[in-house]
Amino acid sequence: MYARSMSTSTKIKISNHCVYALHCHLVFVTKYRRKVFEAKHVAMMKDIFADVCDKFEAELIECNGEGDHVHLHVEYPPKHSLSSLVNSLKGVSSRLLRRDYPALKGTTHREHLWSPSYFVGSCGGASLEVLKEYINNQSLIS
Repeated sequence: MYARSMSTSTKIKISNHCVYALHCHLVFVTKYRRKVFEAKHVAMMKDIFADVCDKFEAELIECNGEGDHVHLHVEYPPKHSLSSLVNSLKGVSSRLLRRDYPALKGTTHREHLWSPSYFVGSCGGASLEVLKEYINNQSLIS
């Protein structure tokens, strides 16, 4: 019943043991917020992030960035932890970007491209108010 009340643009995915629609907004910032990215770096990151997501059976919906950070919208399955996905996204992108653009190596501290922290927010589906109302209206008494 809850799935029916969600917007029609939300794709419900079905696996062997669950039905899900998990979307998150991720933000990765460079070490010390140094502005090191150009358009060519962001374009390469989109491809890298999409490949990593494929390996996690996730989907990169959107990706864009500026000189010191990137934003990602990712749909992911519940069988993989979000922290594992983030670690792979950051690790693989850092390694491949520094390999293909050696000039990036000297722009951040100790060759660390990303700050160790990141932002993640859930997105999509019903608003918190709608969800709260739906749960409060559940009753065993008809």
